[in-house]
Amino acid sequence: MQIHISTNDGVPIYLQIVNQIKYLVASGRLLPGEELLPIRGLAELLLINPNTVARAYRELEAAGIVEKHRTAGTYVSEQGSPLARRERVKILTERVDALLAEARQLDVAFEDLVKLVQTRHVAMQTTRNEE
Repeated sequence: MQIHISTNDGVPIYLQIVNQIKYLVASGRLLPGEELLPIRGLAELLLINPNTVARAYRELEAAGIVEKHRTAGTYVSEQGSPLARRERVKILTERVDALLAEARQLDVAFEDLVKLVQTRHVAMQTTRNEE
């Protein structure tokens, strides 16, 4: 499980963890029944306070994405994976909103942004076909 934390984007660290784990579950990189890193282990890996990881795990549990098994760890929920289409769309909507805001701050025209997305899409398709 690879999670990357950014202290520069203004999103609380626990939410970054929540969003990235949701994404990993939605994309199938974390499978139902798969165990997440222990709270202390993830905190050490990310160099953050264990309470931050605990808060993220509580949020994920409340959303039904993960289940805590007493003394046995935290696992991806059987019913929480794969995430419903609306959850996947929600994740992408948040990313699109961030991209649009950043493009606006960098004074990049919407049309240029669309062209860039199309160019990157073609490049990714070409790379995927070569594999």
